[in-house]
Amino acid sequence: MKVILFCGGLGTRIRDVSESIPKPMIPIGDRPILWHLMHYYSQFGHNDFILCLGYKANVIKEYFLNYKPQTYSDCVVTGFGQQVEILGSRQQDWRVAMIDTGIWRNIGERLWAVRDQVAGEEMFLANYSDGLCDLNLAEMIDSFGASGKVACFTAVRPLFSLHLVDMQADGRVERIRASQDADLWINGGFFIFRKEIFDYMRQGEELVEAPFARLIEADQLMAFRHEGFWRPMDTLKDKQILEELVEKGKMPWLLDGTSDAVTIDPAERKIG
Repeated sequence: MKVILFCGGLGTRIRDVSESIPKPMIPIGDRPILWHLMHYYSQFGHNDFILCLGYKANVIKEYFLNYKPQTYSDCVVTGFGQQVEILGSRQQDWRVAMIDTGIWRNIGERLWAVRDQVAGEEMFLANYSDGLCDLNLAEMIDSFGASGKVACFTAVRPLFSLHLVDMQADGRVERIRASQDADLWINGGFFIFRKEIFDYMRQGEELVEAPFARLIEADQLMAFRHEGFWRPMDTLKDKQILEELVEKGKMPWLLDGTSDAVTIDPAERKIG
């Protein structure tokens, strides 16, 4: 199944880190978060990627055009670098289409711009490219396939807790409660679409606004609840948390037995 990755945003909320590189290229450990996400998908057998480029597209292109697997693997070099033998398991055989979809386009416009790349596909995957999780993707795909719906997204719990206020029109407060006590879910950025998604889109629209509203009206949108690990990289603190997981060797998005699952300590959640 093809995987569309939205890689063209400006990353303004983490601009102090991504000023010189696009957000998906921000390193987590010794590799960009984009690599970690692609590796996640490849663990489920999805190795055909379509990258929707925009801001500093050349940086992502250069990464893949000059990619050397021996940089990240044990290897034996002979002939002063003329011959390289990679030891252990070999790198994934990814097909990576890199499409420049413009700098100022929103997610819906980027998806619309690469619709020809998924022509003929019954279903395809998509992702914001700025977060990682231990979602059972195979289970999500099976659930979506059985539903007959047109679109599906992963629903996750908010990481940051807030004080929710119930009040009257005149401002009188009825109740204040912590958001973790409410049944709140947010869009986790992992999507599955059928080819019919483009029938619900109009050029220039943001994906989760008007198109999703049409899907809801037609009863063609579903959410797949995920209670496990999920961490977006929206801020410098998010990056630091992901870095710490890599340094400890506890990367729950690696499902091939190389990592132990972790949970987010409630102390990390903010009350605002």
